[in-house]
Amino acid sequence: QAFSLFVKAKEVPAAARCPAGGEGVRWRCCRLAFEELSGIHRHVALQHTGDIGQQAGPAEAGQQAGLTAKQAAAEVSPSSVPAPAGNADGLNGHSRSSPEISCTLPDTSHVSYDDLTSKVGEVLLYYCYCEVKDPEKLCAWQKALCQHLHLTGKVRVASEGINGTVGGSKVATNLYIEVMLSQPLFKDILCQEDFKSSAGGAHCFPDLRVGVFKEIVPMGIDPKIVSYKETGIHLSPQEFHREVEQYLSQASQGQSDTILLDCRNFYESKIGRFQGCLAPDIRKFSYFPSYVDENLELFKDKRVLMYCTGGIRCERGSAYLRSKAACREVYQLKGGIHKYLEEFPDGFYRGKLFVFDDRYAICSNEDIISACRYCGTLWDQYKLCSSQHCRQLVLTCPSCRNKGLTACCPVCQEKELKVTSRASGQTLKEECECTRKRPRVPIEHVSQRTLDAGKD
Repeated sequence: QAFSLFVKAKEVPAAARCPAGGEGVRWRCCRLAFEELSGIHRHVALQHTGDIGQQAGPAEAGQQAGLTAKQAAAEVSPSSVPAPAGNADGLNGHSRSSPEISCTLPDTSHVSYDDLTSKVGEVLLYYCYCEVKDPEKLCAWQKALCQHLHLTGKVRVASEGINGTVGGSKVATNLYIEVMLSQPLFKDILCQEDFKSSAGGAHCFPDLRVGVFKEIVPMGIDPKIVSYKETGIHLSPQEFHREVEQYLSQASQGQSDTILLDCRNFYESKIGRFQGCLAPDIRKFSYFPSYVDENLELFKDKRVLMYCTGGIRCERGSAYLRSKAACREVYQLKGGIHKYLEEFPDGFYRGKLFVFDDRYAICSNEDIISACRYCGTLWDQYKLCSSQHCRQLVLTCPSCRNKGLTACCPVCQEKELKVTSRASGQTLKEECECTRKRPRVPIEHVSQRTLDAGKD
């Protein structure tokens, strides 16, 4: 009852609403405007539990506190929470109790709507490993925060931390970073340089997806079994650059005891990678542990330099590699390729950097290292396979696309021709020639690897 009365008190009088006949703003609170009941409910549940408690009696206050917490968690739709939350301990090697989650939303009253929703903006990429005792609450706050700032993208929350990539106007992303850095949960862990940015905006994602998962990066192994706290040694972009330079020099003379390991998926390394790297032909990061297991002899007594897009896959990947006690040393690129390219746009990384949004790739140099699937012309701009039964990415140049060659393989090309015989709107994810021919976990040949060391 106290909750309902509080919400009722925030209603905008009917006479003051939109005069054009629409509902418009129906509630105002904390200098924020709300058009939907779910919005004001979420705000009150996250921000005003204490105020409601003062209005209610002691017994009702306790009951109301539980109710508002449930309402806040309920604001995350079931469809955006694909998996139950797991449990993990610790935060980036530090040990401390998890602080309370602040659910504050930034004041945007000084920002015009046009500036807040401008299509000229950027995409942020970040992650933070820390102990999260209430992932559902953090998830609800993240969803409210992103909606408040008109951000799109994907945010994964788990008891081991948070991993996000969001797009919006420059004003919105700056406010997002500011609020994230002021969040007590991330204090002394997350810093300004942990946010990687690139030109883009809200249009780079089809929508906003925020959910609670078992892991903030899907490796498929319980975080309690392989923890990020057992990660490899972090190298700054400058240190990593020097290591790669030394590795390439030694490898060209056949003297290297180092493996430069790309722990991304094959379609990522196909369009851009470090010179002389070992790029596993795997389709998902969840295959990486099996790849390590099947090729353990390759890593025996080696120094391993690992890298990925933004650094998060290396956190768990290096921990898994170290758990096998085969490598002599394991290092990883802090901030990933993203940070490396900021300092060395013309360094040892050649080609495009694959990103998981509608841009597919961003570039820092003019090199094209991949080719059209059909004619072999240099080409590195991905498109989705045109067959509705497949979600593979395909490299097909404009000339081939104009000839109707828009599928990832002949099997899908044939299916595309027969698609009209299917029921309208029916989409099936089927195995195609691309996935059938690729082994789930490739086995590397050490002798061949030695011969190829140092090559582009």
